[in-house]
Amino acid sequence: MLDPSPEDDGTSPIVSTPRFVGRDRELAALRGALARPPAIVLVEGEAGIGKSRLLREWLAAPEQTSLVSVCPPLRESLTLGPIVDAFHGIEPSVPRLGLTELAGALRPLFPEWSSHLPPALPPMDDAKAARHRLFRALDELLRALRVDVLVLEDAHWADEVTLEFLLFVISRQQSDGPSLVVSYRPEEVDDGSLLLRLTSRLPAGVTQLRIALAPVRPGDTAALVSSMLDGNPISQEFTTFMHERTGGVPLAVEESVRLMCDRADLVFRGGQWVRLKLRELQVPPTVRDSTRERVSRLSPAAQQALRAAATLAERSSAATIAVAADLSPAACRDAIAEAAAAGVLDGDDRGRWRFRHVLAATAVYEAIPLTDRRQFHLLAGRALERLHPPPVARLAHHFREAGETRSWARYAEQGAELAMTSGDHTKAVDLLVDLLARAVLPPEDRARVARIAGVAALSRREPLDAVHHRVVRTLRSVLETPGLSARQQAEIRNPLGRLLIIGGEAQAALHELEQAVANLDHDPVEAARAMTYLGWAYAGPWPASTHRRWLDRAAGLTAQIDSPAERLNLAGNRAAALLMLGEEEAWDVIAGLPVDGATPAERLDVGRIHANVGTGALMWGRYADAEEHLTVALRLAEAEQASRLRHNVRLEQANLAWNTGRWDGLAETSAALTDADRDRPAIYLGCIRLTARLAAAAGRRRAAEEQFRLVLEESARLGAADDTMEAAAALARLWLADGNSRRALRVTNEPMDTVRRKGIWIWATDLVPARVEALLAGGDPAAAARLTDQFARGLRGRTAPAPRAALTLCRALLLSAAGDHSRAATAYDRAARAWSALPRPYEALRARERQAEALLAQGRPEQGRELLTAQYEQMFRLGARGDADRVAQRLREHGAEVPRLWRGGRRGYGDQLSPRELDVVQLVVAGKTNRQISRILAKSPATVDQQLRAAMRKLKVSSRTALAVKAVEAGVFAEED
Repeated sequence: MLDPSPEDDGTSPIVSTPRFVGRDRELAALRGALARPPAIVLVEGEAGIGKSRLLREWLAAPEQTSLVSVCPPLRESLTLGPIVDAFHGIEPSVPRLGLTELAGALRPLFPEWSSHLPPALPPMDDAKAARHRLFRALDELLRALRVDVLVLEDAHWADEVTLEFLLFVISRQQSDGPSLVVSYRPEEVDDGSLLLRLTSRLPAGVTQLRIALAPVRPGDTAALVSSMLDGNPISQEFTTFMHERTGGVPLAVEESVRLMCDRADLVFRGGQWVRLKLRELQVPPTVRDSTRERVSRLSPAAQQALRAAATLAERSSAATIAVAADLSPAACRDAIAEAAAAGVLDGDDRGRWRFRHVLAATAVYEAIPLTDRRQFHLLAGRALERLHPPPVARLAHHFREAGETRSWARYAEQGAELAMTSGDHTKAVDLLVDLLARAVLPPEDRARVARIAGVAALSRREPLDAVHHRVVRTLRSVLETPGLSARQQAEIRNPLGRLLIIGGEAQAALHELEQAVANLDHDPVEAARAMTYLGWAYAGPWPASTHRRWLDRAAGLTAQIDSPAERLNLAGNRAAALLMLGEEEAWDVIAGLPVDGATPAERLDVGRIHANVGTGALMWGRYADAEEHLTVALRLAEAEQASRLRHNVRLEQANLAWNTGRWDGLAETSAALTDADRDRPAIYLGCIRLTARLAAAAGRRRAAEEQFRLVLEESARLGAADDTMEAAAALARLWLADGNSRRALRVTNEPMDTVRRKGIWIWATDLVPARVEALLAGGDPAAAARLTDQFARGLRGRTAPAPRAALTLCRALLLSAAGDHSRAATAYDRAARAWSALPRPYEALRARERQAEALLAQGRPEQGRELLTAQYEQMFRLGARGDADRVAQRLREHGAEVPRLWRGGRRGYGDQLSPRELDVVQLVVAGKTNRQISRILAKSPATVDQQLRAAMRKLKVSSRTALAVKAVEAGVFAEED
């Protein structure tokens, strides 16, 4: 079995022959019956159910001499053709069989044996007597060959004489004749067929067994698919998809897997096989041909009923099928009965009918000429209109396919309304966007549908996905429709702008919302909502005063709104927007926020507000407040299964953990969030930023620089001005460490201009200290002092602990650059205390490092070295290994001894495996990949790889297989007494 590593993710599978799955009990029963001869075993089941595979598995372990014959699917079978074909290849044995003169009757069947058979027998006038003589001759041949079991496959296609011969063999079984195994499709056996007599009037002492093969269960479907794909597991979603579409018919499963592999629709990802992009499963040619061949043998009325049932695609009553098939009720009932008897349709206890398997329905539907499909859909729509309540989503589908635009539009809107009422906003969006994309509607209808689609999309709980992008494209397209009024355009631009915010297109969002506000006077709630979004300061060239005016206008409208839920929404979002502006009054509103809601919609609304407040509190440096609000937001997001909101909150909680020095597991958290919502720019860039912080602190300079550059460039491109600040500051610090102050100044120019232009100085916690240091390094202390003064004026009257700690650091930098090392040491001490109070330990440690440098410059080497040593140990334990290495170098330069700290692995195990290494090796022995192990043990793939290599080194092996063998041989998993 192949064992793809994480590096194999995204590769296409190599398809193997499927393993024998889900039939162990039937195989045991078959072997048991044939072990008690003489026996007759009937194996029945529909096409593709696995009759032949069951017999092949039994034949693969030859316990008895068998002769296998197969009936071909010929419209007029050759007399005794299957039996004759079974004897091909035994000609060399015929002379040694000692056949009697009776075998001369075989000459017409086996002319190629003429030199080995007795002379031909004289003809007989009685046909029955001649046939009996031929059967006796065949029976003699079977006994001479010592055949223990005669197998006849696909007996539903057998000619009548062949079936008579089987009955003849049965009648002679008590005289040690061969056992019989007969397979067939019961739905294709006519009422008068001789096959039905095989189990009646059997001689005494004959073992009887009927094996009715049913579809395999979902678990067996998964096992069958897995056996075709290197033995690796398949996802639960893929399992459900395959079982529902194939009905658990093994041949349909096998052929579907091969077809998907041919189309490259399967990839190995995250330790299991998953579907790449497939929504519907194409019908494999073998299944298609088998279904169409079976249907073609039915009456025209039955075929018409099946086409109607395939078009309806859901369980339907006989009355509904009759209308859809344009048949009379009586004719349709007879047609359904015929199709059910043929095993094509399946009924339930409510008298509703559908195809037994989705693939069969698809095969029949695809066989309907394109010119006829529109009529079938029109009839299906008219049939479903008679139901109460009408299935509006299905009606929209059928009238769409029928080309009946007016009915399609009516039912699509009704279906969307019903879906939104039930909370399925994605279904609503699908119905409406499909209507907008494919139907020609009057401008007023087009505008109304677009507005509803936009509002529905805003209520979706799923992460950013293709549906979101399709809605945005569709709304933009609708805005280009000639004849739309300014009001209609505004009602589309309003949700479009908010969708663009979710997608990270901040600048474009403000453009749409600003145009919308001017024409939303008729809807105060939506006007106030749009104004509130315009009050968010993350994008656009406007100064804070402009954003504030928008918020004040929104507040004026909010006071006129009667709905408490709407007032809460607007007031909560306004408070979060005020936080982004650095306005103190926001905290008064925030103090009165509820922590729950009466309805799911209210709970989601409250959750979003708390998430936004948590983000603002992080920016201010009020970390206890941030944790409180994010905890409320996460609880509500999880209660309502709102994955998009949950990802937002978890990212902000990760940012909080970074700031407060709780770095353990942050790399894994960032990777998990990136995988969960990779298509959403805000989440993706936030995760990259977190990863870059960790890389910079660990001393992985190149990775940190690349990641911060990506965040800076993409945030600037998307117009998210606030997200450019930290990335620019981090790059400036990296380049200042190289002595490149000019480059540091250049990267902070535009973000600094943004802060000045907008006048929002709480954004500059990271930016201003980096800029001040770059100005000082570039020899411009006057500019550094002016910037520090600007920073101080911008923070005046604002109790924002993080920016104020940064201001304290800037003043210390100025003193240090001026050569006033005594006062600089005191100022750095104040900065460190300010950072510690938040708490923000990493910044506090870096301020203490600067304090130690000031002490050394002041001529106080002992105190400086002692303080540096303390910072080295704390940085090391925090995880800032790059900073710790820098401090260690400074200690050596000043003649101080660097403490010997443990740098990884497990202490005290020597060449023995540590407990964590044992965990990894045990999972390797169990056949798990690195990616699977990382998920099971909640470790990063890099950690798993490191521990795996350590185990290989200790056990002196160079491959995973050798490691597993060595581990087992060494008894490392032996149970302890």
